[in-house]
Order: sequence, then C-alpha cells, then structure tokens
Amino acid sequence: MEIREGMDLFERTDTVNGLLARYGVKFGIYKDNTFQEQLFPFDAIPRVIGKDEFAYLEKGLEQRVTALNLFLRDIYNEKKILKDKVVPEEFIYASSGYLVECEGIVPHKGVYSHISGIDLVLGKDGVWYILEDNLRVPSGASYPMIARGLCRRSSPRTFRNISVADNRNYADLLKATLDHVNTGGLTVVLTPGRYNAAYFEHSYLAERMQVPLVTCHDLEVENDRLYFINYNGKKEPVGAVYRRISDEYMDPMTFNRDSIIGIPHMFDIYRKGKVALVNTPGNGVADDKGIYYFVPKMIRYYLGEEPILHNAPTYLPYYEEDMKYVLEHFDSLVLKDVAEAGGYGVVFGCSMSAAQKEAFIELLKKEPRRFIAQEVIDFCDLPILEKGELVDRKADLRAFVLTAEKPVVWKSGLTRFSRNPDSFIVNSSQGGGFKDTWVLNQ
Repeated sequence: MEIREGMDLFERTDTVNGLLARYGVKFGIYKDNTFQEQLFPFDAIPRVIGKDEFAYLEKGLEQRVTALNLFLRDIYNEKKILKDKVVPEEFIYASSGYLVECEGIVPHKGVYSHISGIDLVLGKDGVWYILEDNLRVPSGASYPMIARGLCRRSSPRTFRNISVADNRNYADLLKATLDHVNTGGLTVVLTPGRYNAAYFEHSYLAERMQVPLVTCHDLEVENDRLYFINYNGKKEPVGAVYRRISDEYMDPMTFNRDSIIGIPHMFDIYRKGKVALVNTPGNGVADDKGIYYFVPKMIRYYLGEEPILHNAPTYLPYYEEDMKYVLEHFDSLVLKDVAEAGGYGVVFGCSMSAAQKEAFIELLKKEPRRFIAQEVIDFCDLPILEKGELVDRKADLRAFVLTAEKPVVWKSGLTRFSRNPDSFIVNSSQGGGFKDTWVLNQ
C-alpha cells in the first residue's frame, strides 16, 4: 500500500490515540513494586500483508500449531518423542512450564492450545522467522480489534478504497473455539482482576463475546461441577473457562496454596472432564524457549512434513557442539533466558562489557539448560509517524491461531514496534507501540 493512499487515516493518528485513551485501552506493568497503567501507543500506518503472502503464513502457522498440540498430548501421556530420543528428557522435566499434575490428562475434545500467539519477524532477506510460541495465555488480539474499529470510524473513506480483510470477527472465532470444548453450561472469562497487565483485554473480549467476566469470587465448585454465582446469588453451571490466570494460581488445592485468585478444586473437575480450561494447564512446557529449538523436529516427527516456516537460527548450549559455537561467536549472538518473557532476560553479546561477558559465560557453563542463543536477525523496519515525520522502526508480528476442529489463523494480528531507534525489543512492557495488521483481500 502506498503511503499516500492512507493519508486521510494517518492524519487522524492523534484522534485515534485520543479515543483509545478515552476508552481505557491500556496495559499494566509493575515497576518498583508499584502497579502502573499506561497507554499502548498506536501508529496508524498499518503493516500490510498481501493475500498470497498471508496464505503462505496460514499454512505454516496451521502446521506448527498442529504439531505443538500433538506434542502436548504426547508429552503428558505416551511420551513417544522422549522414548525415540527426539527431545531430551531433561528439556521436559527441567522446564518450569512442565506440570506433573497434568500427567495422564487428555482435555475435552483433545485440544491443548486453543489460542496460540506465534511471534514472527520478516527478515530483510524476505524470509519470515518464528521467534517464539505463546501457548499459555497469549494476549494482544484486543488492541488491533478496537483500533480497527476506531480507524474505520475516523476514516471510512480509507476502507472504501482499500480491500482489507475484516478483523472484527475475532470475538466470533474465539467464542466458537470456546463453544467447541464447552462441556455444558456457561462460557466465562476468568480474570485475576483489574490489576492484571491485560485486564482491558479480559473485559473487552468478554464484552464482545457477550459472556460473563468473572473473578475467583464469582465461581465455586460444588458436587463435581463448577458454578457461576450471579449478582442475585443464583448458581449457573459453567462448561468452559477462558482463563487469563497463570497455571500456578488457578487452584490453591493443586498448585500454589497461597493463591488468593484461584478456585479451590477447579483442577479436580477439569481432570474429570467436567469443565474445559482454555488454554489447558501445562502448556508452558511447549513455549519454553528451549523447547522452541525442537519444534521443526516435532513437525517432522508427528506430521512427516518439512516445516514451512523457519525458526530463527538457534543454538542450545546444552549440546557440547552448540556451546562451542556460542563461545566462539558470542559477540554476534543474542542470548535468552528460557523462562523469561515480555522482552526480559534478553541480552546481546555485543553490548556486554568484558566483565559482564565473563560473568555471563561462567553462568552459561554452569546452567546450560537455562539459555538459548540465536543469530541476530536483521528484521525489517516499518515506517511510523513520530512528531509528524516518517521514521523507520523494528517491528514484529504476533499471529493468532485458534484451534477447534482444526486450526484457523485470524486474518489480522498484533504488529508491535520499538519506539527506540536502536532497539530490537518491541514488547509493550519495554515501551513499544502497536500497529494494525491489514491482510489484503486481493
């Protein structure tokens, strides 16, 4: 899309950001032990993906999520991939995302990752690279949804002139995904409360799906069923919980006994198939950054296919050969702590002082399972408007894949960009902004 075709919209960037602020489109972060809400800056110049290019991404994303779902079923049941030594046992049992409590459980309809958020970048070599898989509680779909609606309102002419896939169907796709696994009863969105970083999204998606937004105080387990207690005390059975609470806080009787945001015995009835938990507990083992290394092997192992989309070139210091490579090329690599998220735990070898490098290498040798190393991908810049001027900034794409009978890729996504001209880190928690993602119809 030529820039001039969207000038009517771009000139209304401040208007759209003003409306986003008015509607409370924010995210929260904890800094210095204090909860702070801040706006997620929006740039009106969209990322544009052509019809054929998106069809290629669709195939690759569907393939990847299918393999990841098969991996999760296998790893908590027959463990064939371990027996065949495709993935080392240590990478499963040492993962902070692996939950022994989920052993032997096959969730209703056999789906583990109902909502997958897959982060990609487009390299300057024209190749799309997957950076990580988010299969626990991936967030971010609400931001392009509401931004698109406000852009349509601010500049209807733009959308009359350009044929863009309508992204306002995400709530319908999500509701259909939840209904598919519902065991009988209400569907609810479970939030830890307004002090959660993504509380806006919890409330927005519940409103768009027309389902109750609930906290632990609104749910209780009785006689092997989960019930929603409405405002007048009436109890209604719940069949599906879109939970936006981390695994360890969901049920104090099974996981963290100090949790005050979980529902006692909810995991017990999930284990019996009396309620669907979306996404399922235990998924964290599949979005461990160490496990990411093995996803291409999973695709070959479970599907007998070659991966369509590429991982970023990745090395596991766990392997002697990879450790040797990492030490020899340390200054040209990015090192990531496998248990961190949100842009935290990411360091560039070239940015370290001699003392920092020495200390990090010592830690790397001591805890090789804890880190992965990747080549620094020179990924594409996208133009943004900054103080009325066009400037280029690094940007990624979070694609959303919803799985019911089969995986479906939402024809949109969250494009995040760095507001720092010298940074590759685009996460909102690190000060990034976001764009809409336009998938062209022709």
